[in-house]
Amino acid sequence: MPLTLTEVEHIAELARLSLTEAEKVRYREQLAAILDYAAILQQVDTSAIPPTTTVLPLRNIIRDDLVAPSMPIEDVLANAPAASEGCFQVAEILGA
Repeated sequence: MPLTLTEVEHIAELARLSLTEAEKVRYREQLAAILDYAAILQQVDTSAIPPTTTVLPLRNIIRDDLVAPSMPIEDVLANAPAASEGCFQVAEILGA
């Protein structure tokens, strides 16, 4: 599946990558090869394979939920850069 340089630039922006022009060309070729291979895999007939099939035995590791004393709040917040009213204080990110 051919990719344009604009699409590669968009993907790089989403990944917060700063790419040189040479890297953009190289990644365009590499990403196109990956998408081509994914298209080949999409053609494999998996209709006879039931969903959620696994080769591993099914098992669940569950432990008893035991009540134990918690650490004192002062110890929990001892190394926090900022605390307020018994809670971690963090910078506002969404605006009030």
